[in-house]
Amino acid sequence: MRILLTGAAGFLGSHLCDRLLADGHEVIGLDNFITGNPDNIAHLMGNEKFSFQKHDVSNYIFVQSKVDAVLHFASPASPNPLSPAGYFNLPIQTMKAGALGTHNCLGVAQANNARFLIASTSEIYGDPLVHPQTEDYAGNVDPVGPRAVYDEAKRFAESLTMAYHRAHGVDTRIVRIFNTYGPRMDLEDGRALPNLLKQALLGQQLTVYGDGSQTRSFCFVDDLIEGIVALLYSNEHLPVNIGNQHEMTILQFAETINRLTENKSGITFVKDARSARDPQQRQPDITRARTILKWEPKVELEEGLHKTIPYFRKKLGLA
Repeated sequence: MRILLTGAAGFLGSHLCDRLLADGHEVIGLDNFITGNPDNIAHLMGNEKFSFQKHDVSNYIFVQSKVDAVLHFASPASPNPLSPAGYFNLPIQTMKAGALGTHNCLGVAQANNARFLIASTSEIYGDPLVHPQTEDYAGNVDPVGPRAVYDEAKRFAESLTMAYHRAHGVDTRIVRIFNTYGPRMDLEDGRALPNLLKQALLGQQLTVYGDGSQTRSFCFVDDLIEGIVALLYSNEHLPVNIGNQHEMTILQFAETINRLTENKSGITFVKDARSARDPQQRQPDITRARTILKWEPKVELEEGLHKTIPYFRKKLGLA
């Protein structure tokens, strides 16, 4: 296939480029580098099946010649309020990527009679009252809270995607991505894994917000990409959760990080607004993915961390 992929220089987008090219497809990557990193795709620039355009997807998208699929992965995604690339500091750009960007990408798919896949998120469930989260759960989201610019942009993107499917017959797919980690992650992402792993490698105390009882489920990037590709190749139009169902507390995760990195500095507990704002539970129900896509994660947490730590060491200048 000839595939248009937005957010190509992002953490997930760049890994998806690698996989699609390995499958023999031609990939046209789009990114405006507002959060994407050119280093993530530098190794692809000599590949004759890969081309790149610097472009903001909230503006009209023009692609020469027909494309067979459009994958929309362009959006700020970091919840770090201290990062210039976090969606707290890019609220309008985040909502435009979810609204105008999705509309423009769907327009390309419709014009080319191409299949379309939107990268949605577990954040559409908000702070869930149902556990684990199934795809038919409508969520518990605050539409005017500090996280709303990301959560509601993705919820709107899903709604627009289904509207194009129902009204125009566009061949759509929706993947709801749960916590994912691996090489090429932004070290300033703001999520638990990069925060804690960076602190551990620097020999610092690990900062755990609240009492550490909030839970997360961590999926290694290779597993996630396999699930996304399986969905792309499928005929499923309804949302599908892709993530690791193994749930653990943040405190357990911090202890694992310290053990694997041999960090002796311990853990410090901090109470601030973040502990109240963060979702308290996050675990996907992946029954639909198992049934329809025949997919489930294979990489255990410690194996995935061993594959991720060298990248973090290098980025921190420790390698």
